[in-house]
Amino acid sequence: MEKDQAKIDFIYLSEPDMIKAGVTDMAKCVDAMQEMFELLYRGDYRMAGSNNDSHGAMVTFPENSPFPNMPKPTADRRFMAMPAYLGGSFGTSGVKWYGSNIANKERGLPRSILMFILNDTDTGAPLAIMSANLLSAYRTGAIPGVGARFLARPDSKVLGILGPGVMAKTSLSAFMVACPEIDTLKVKGRSRKSLDSYIAWVKDTYPQISSIIEVDDAEALVRDSDLVAYCTSGQVGNPDEYPLIKREWVKAGAFLSMSSLCNIDDAMAKESRLVMDNPGLYHAWAEELPRPLHHNVPLIGCKFIDLLEAGVLPEARLEDLGKIVAKEAPARQNDDEIILMSVGGMPVEDVAWGTYIYRSAKAQGLGVPLNLWETPALA
Repeated sequence: MEKDQAKIDFIYLSEPDMIKAGVTDMAKCVDAMQEMFELLYRGDYRMAGSNNDSHGAMVTFPENSPFPNMPKPTADRRFMAMPAYLGGSFGTSGVKWYGSNIANKERGLPRSILMFILNDTDTGAPLAIMSANLLSAYRTGAIPGVGARFLARPDSKVLGILGPGVMAKTSLSAFMVACPEIDTLKVKGRSRKSLDSYIAWVKDTYPQISSIIEVDDAEALVRDSDLVAYCTSGQVGNPDEYPLIKREWVKAGAFLSMSSLCNIDDAMAKESRLVMDNPGLYHAWAEELPRPLHHNVPLIGCKFIDLLEAGVLPEARLEDLGKIVAKEAPARQNDDEIILMSVGGMPVEDVAWGTYIYRSAKAQGLGVPLNLWETPALA
């Protein structure tokens, strides 16, 4: 092999570089996620695990360890790698790696600190190493936007959001892309500081939202809302303590997108369309984790799996967002149907948005060029 063929260069993209490259452009992110969902449904992708749909590989810590320096399993204390390949116009592979510790907030840091490596699928060579907190936040928020594009009433005006944090910002941004007539926001939070910060951000970013209403409970949040998003964090283990949705609270025609802890009553399960961002993702968790699944992963899609295995729900009730996006299953069919969507988060989303940002950064000459080698020492 000639020397110039063996040389490998890549770029490092800091968070400011990522912003310049367009990582916060939610309209483009929603479009990229929509394209990703069709590839997902067609099968032009791979994630980890025996069914190629695993969320990733996670390092956790024991309650008791003989090693004094080993971390304790405190809230959100983990490391995780999330690899994927995505075909179509992307044709790239990558892995998101992150460490998470809720105590980071006491240090002025985000709970999770994330990096993403994008690779050439043919050679495996790195194309970019990226700061990934914004990458991950925007691709996560964009999924409710894709769902709303196909499943919400386009004239939706009232949005209820539980948990005024980062996910609530990106979810709102995506809903505004899909449903630009939103003019009323209902919000519930736990702390005055987070509520004040979120409300100030909404007023500054979306002045067309003319009414912002603080509510005290989930019922007030859900009632009369056209769109609902649960974006809160909390203790995993007991679904009875997860934030609840009761069917009697939900108006006809509502679209509910659940990206975090959630539970529902029996009537909600019986009387709603139940949509998953990727059924295979939840079946992968079912292969990897003990039962009941919803006790281990607090997403509502895991409750769907528990109900399926208990014989309460037939599998035909569980719909695939990718199939809807690919127009091989119906989108919203009338103004009155209630649609509940589970959002689990997948590494193919990072690959999709990371590839877009990488190409934008290269076109703009952004990032720090780095050299892996001129020729490999051990080739």
